[in-house]
Amino acid sequence: MQYETYTIHRERIRVGPPALRRVALFTGAYNHIADGVSLTLNRLVSYLEAHDTEVLIFAPTIADPPVDHAGILAPVPSVPVPQRAEYRLSLGLTSNARSLLRTFRPHLFHIATPDLLGYQALRFAGREGIPAVASYHTHFSSYLKYYGFGRLEDPSWKYLQHFYDQCRHVYVPSQSMAEELDSRGINKGIRLWMRGVDTHRFNPAHYDTEWRRSIGVKDDEVLVSFIGRVVREKGVHIFMDVVQNLQQRGIKHRSMIVGDGPVLDELRSRFPHTIFTGRLENEQLARAYASSEVFLFPSDTETFGNVTLEAMASGLPTVCADATGSRTLVEHGKTGLLAAPGDTRAFVQAVQHLVRHEPERRRMGAAAWDCARQYDWNTVMARMVRYYDEILYPQTPWIGDGYAGDGYAGNGLEAPTTQAIRVP
Repeated sequence: MQYETYTIHRERIRVGPPALRRVALFTGAYNHIADGVSLTLNRLVSYLEAHDTEVLIFAPTIADPPVDHAGILAPVPSVPVPQRAEYRLSLGLTSNARSLLRTFRPHLFHIATPDLLGYQALRFAGREGIPAVASYHTHFSSYLKYYGFGRLEDPSWKYLQHFYDQCRHVYVPSQSMAEELDSRGINKGIRLWMRGVDTHRFNPAHYDTEWRRSIGVKDDEVLVSFIGRVVREKGVHIFMDVVQNLQQRGIKHRSMIVGDGPVLDELRSRFPHTIFTGRLENEQLARAYASSEVFLFPSDTETFGNVTLEAMASGLPTVCADATGSRTLVEHGKTGLLAAPGDTRAFVQAVQHLVRHEPERRRMGAAAWDCARQYDWNTVMARMVRYYDEILYPQTPWIGDGYAGDGYAGNGLEAPTTQAIRVP
């Protein structure tokens, strides 16, 4: 059988059957930056393509992007985000993109960013009668105060409510984030879609004494680490305030920041005694986690907290803000400690307690590792397939290991001939 093909960036895609699902994905971050959003979506696309689903991604890109992306990418016009040039602002759905969509004939639109591209995709889906779903990755409203736009928080929530009310499903990464959205009037079609962690890659076994020594950490020093994007909204300035306070109190420790970002140079000049590794990847990143003793992450803008889960999988007790995302992962007093958002004194007390009490560190670290092992990526991704099929096959009851019944709703889809993906 012949299938129509077209080329995008020297890649080829087959249009039409026999794929069980065809999904158009719209996102503001995919291959031009390596952050939690882009890496999660690339993992999702890889999983979908291995499970009877064709995906066409619409997203900004740059020359020589840092991520070797999964799937077929249709680039959209974009400009750098003011004050955050590493991010791109999509300029919308072009006529060429609309033509590609009509050729691809998606069964479902998945919108990961509520920007202009996402909004125009949502309107296009409505006109074409294509169901649209959204995943909530970034707590945009909470970012505004860090860039002098706090007065826009309420209007931004009104826009988000209008946006997500038009989606069949809204996938949120944590129960605490679902509760926050509900308090803002966003409660239609909410589904929990958490994140996973590779517990072979992030593991206490990667502790490396020689590496610690090579970066200047003494054997009797407790290494307190921040790992993530070095930006204000991640609470990196609170991290440094805590470190300074511990130094003033004479609490023996070393501090380390792993990551890159717009305030990195400022922090390097102000805090010469802190270790700055820059951005690390793969085995080097896993080693940095496991070779630390305490993970301090004061961010109050998380929807989930990928780095927190990676730290837990590495056997670290975590000290985090008692805010969305983090409070879902960290069980206070068991796997780590929670402090009031922005309360430097509370963070200092929590970190000081862990630095001074090795048995507590070990107990919480072991509990954190045990908790992290429950977050399996295959289970997480299988849940998304199940959610898609709730919409695409609404007349097919879900029973245990597969589908039951032989009735399938329109959408131009044929009944699946394979077992459904197992989910918890």
